[in-house]
Amino acid sequence: MRRLFLLTICLLSVGAACGRNLHVYLIGDSTCATKELAKQNPERGWGQLFRPLFDGSVTVCNHAANGRSTKSFRDEGRWKAVCDKLRAGDYVFIQFGHNDQKQADSTRYAAPVQYAANLRRYVAETREKGAVPVLLTPVVRRRFTGDALDDTHGPYAAAVRRMAAEEGVVLIDAERLTRAWVSSLGDEASKAYYMWVAPGTNPRWPDGRQDNTHFNVRGARTVARMIAAQLPELIPELGSRLKPSDFVVARDGSGDFFSLTEAVAAVPDFCRDTTRILVCEGTYREKIAVPATKRNVVLEGCGAVTVTWDDYAAKTGVTGHPLGTSGSSTVYFGGDGWTVRGITFENAAGAVGQAVAVQCLGTDLRFIGCRFLGNQDTLYLYGAGNRDGETVAENARIIFDDCYVEGTTDFIFGSAAALFRRCEIRSKADSYITAASTCRGQACGLIFEDCRLTAAEGVARCWLGRPWRDHAQTVFIGCEMGAHILPEGWHDWSKPHARKTVFYAEYASEGPGAAPRSRVGWSRQLTEKEALKVVEAFEKRP
Repeated sequence: MRRLFLLTICLLSVGAACGRNLHVYLIGDSTCATKELAKQNPERGWGQLFRPLFDGSVTVCNHAANGRSTKSFRDEGRWKAVCDKLRAGDYVFIQFGHNDQKQADSTRYAAPVQYAANLRRYVAETREKGAVPVLLTPVVRRRFTGDALDDTHGPYAAAVRRMAAEEGVVLIDAERLTRAWVSSLGDEASKAYYMWVAPGTNPRWPDGRQDNTHFNVRGARTVARMIAAQLPELIPELGSRLKPSDFVVARDGSGDFFSLTEAVAAVPDFCRDTTRILVCEGTYREKIAVPATKRNVVLEGCGAVTVTWDDYAAKTGVTGHPLGTSGSSTVYFGGDGWTVRGITFENAAGAVGQAVAVQCLGTDLRFIGCRFLGNQDTLYLYGAGNRDGETVAENARIIFDDCYVEGTTDFIFGSAAALFRRCEIRSKADSYITAASTCRGQACGLIFEDCRLTAAEGVARCWLGRPWRDHAQTVFIGCEMGAHILPEGWHDWSKPHARKTVFYAEYASEGPGAAPRSRVGWSRQLTEKEALKVVEAFEKRP
């Protein structure tokens, strides 16, 4: 419906953040460093969880290392490795102090005066490269005397503040921020954010651990976000590129969770407010069931994100019975109000019959820039019902914008009302694209607007759809159809009576597969006004 909707709808696009890509280098000690993940290690540095807080225009390079001071970081050549990479406009976040205090270790110790001089030298060399230094005071140690949090950094934190003022350097006062936070929690509650591990609870620390300096995932997450919250005011160029999220999923340990399953479980039940989940680049092999209690969620991929599983309908489950079509799904979206961006969903079972990539049971779902990969029954738009003769006035509504869907047979099917806009629909075999099971009384079924129908090499005989149920509705509006689409267009699934009840229609089809005069006589070619009404029926609530 390209030409029609140019006159009736103004499409707004939101681009990436304007301006150049930015690099942020982190140098410092173990409280900032990236930790290894072996044996379920729960320890994290705040810098490890800093990267996913930004959009794709910011690259965070964490060079902080365990046990380093302003002295040893330079003496070991670590600073040179960072300095050699610096370019004009880069940022260098500098946070030391914990190890500079260690008088017994000459390789690390720097008295407060020398500590300030060392920081001053880092600042000067950063500026020589045209980069921007940012100083951070050290985060607090969790040590209480009675109800009061001890000051274990005294002259060192003060030296950072003083030097930042003298040199005109941006200061993030992490000591004051974390002091207020830990003090507000108190002695007992603050243990939940540090490396206090009970014996027998973690394979990395079988005998337990009581560590008042280093953070667990929860603590590092809190500190990273605390520091990021200062950026809009202190460094607007970086602050404007923060990407809001409640949870981050990352396979490399830089997030709150390693899996989407964990993140879904953490979403508050029946919450009216929006929960935002960011998924970092990677392949996540997991089968996910989103219950109806998990509502109003924004799920967004950062980089190339694939969720994959390989169940199929005929596969025997743990009970000894076949999984069935629904049971084969890689992901079930049972909750309402989900918006999903930039994620690939795959059923990797292969050509083994019904094998669903995504099943949609909830309503008000929206997929933007997503990919759905599979063979038979790739995308199951389950909706409210799939029974012949059932009357449903209102069914689930789902929108797909700028998505890609591939499959062999009936790879877009179900009873939900679904609007596909600017999507590529790719046939991998000579078969049927859609199998709607629209319920009687339903305002609309499957709608494809401004989509491209393409095919794999050798595919030459495809139908637009066939009726899974007798009242199936499927409409193509302003779509480009490849040569693989048969001239007759539609199939009745050997159910001649369904020809009287289905609503199969097109408006302004284009391409070699567009053959309005050759379509079956029980399909329709719509007028512009009728096509507009189809979309309006989807958008209008009863």
